[in-house]
Amino acid sequence: MSDKRMVRVAAVQIAPDLETPTGTLDRVLAAMADAAGKGAQLAVFPETFVPWYPYFSFVHPPVLTGGEHIRLYENAVTVPGPVTEAVAAAARRHGMVVVLGVNERDHGSLYNAQIVFDADGSILLKRRKLTPTFHERMIWGQGDGAGLKVVDTAVGRVGALACWEHYNPLARYALMAQHEEIHIAQFPGSLVGPIFADQIEVTIRHHALESGCFVVNSTGWLTEEQIAKISPDEKLRKGLRGGCMTAIISPEGSHIVPPLTEGEGILIADLDMSLIVKRKRMMDSVGHYARPELLSLNLDNRATAPMQAGAFPDPAFGSVPDETDNADGDADRAADQRIAVLRSTAR
Repeated sequence: MSDKRMVRVAAVQIAPDLETPTGTLDRVLAAMADAAGKGAQLAVFPETFVPWYPYFSFVHPPVLTGGEHIRLYENAVTVPGPVTEAVAAAARRHGMVVVLGVNERDHGSLYNAQIVFDADGSILLKRRKLTPTFHERMIWGQGDGAGLKVVDTAVGRVGALACWEHYNPLARYALMAQHEEIHIAQFPGSLVGPIFADQIEVTIRHHALESGCFVVNSTGWLTEEQIAKISPDEKLRKGLRGGCMTAIISPEGSHIVPPLTEGEGILIADLDMSLIVKRKRMMDSVGHYARPELLSLNLDNRATAPMQAGAFPDPAFGSVPDETDNADGDADRAADQRIAVLRSTAR
């Protein structure tokens, strides 16, 4: 049967608060209330929006970024923690699915994280950007395959990637193969210049076409006053303008509403979910248009950790040793040692 649902979504483009610890969170909560007042069932915010994207790392050399890096640590988000609790409560109050980009602090490391809150306030997914880009590698650690997951939400099946992860076709295919209906894209915005906005548009429209899903993309915005505080050098400030492309894309690759490329605002659009089948009837890249016997993806979706505790297979035998095998194992090792001695004597 055709999906008759209509889902109203909001793509938010606002400026962070680069000065106060809770200022950006306050702006997130206010934007959620604004979007809810317009009937939005899903709200999407920019990449690492809370407390702010590390713009300083793009325009300053590493040796000069220590103070700002530490300040980012001090204001970063723990999951769960006060920030996620506040957003969860607002999501529950508004009955709204929310996708928020945060700088996540996990002990001594920061990560570029995307958090999906369901309409009841529960956290359905916390994923980390697989590979930070260029200057970002001085700021964030790497994510793992456990985050390449599509989750069932109150508005449908939702998957998410951050920024240049969209240039990794296998990462995108991992979400496509899980039949995402609404793809969340997040970029920092106010970065690189107009060419970045053009690249974002090409990327998200192509993903919508290829996956046969909707794409809701949010980019951030910096005011001229904020840009001036980040860098006193006008030449460097040029790298902190442009690059905004907040947009909502249909499965046919077209803008549902005009994109937002300058200033603050919230895009609102109604997603006709029946368009997914309309697109996939012609081209389902993980279904009738796929050739899995020729081309397929292997995904290691295990969460990584610096230490694994427990019993591990003995590489010599390929199995976990059992206490009952100790006697035989000791005898075998003794025999191996005797053979080694005999061989050395023979030489």
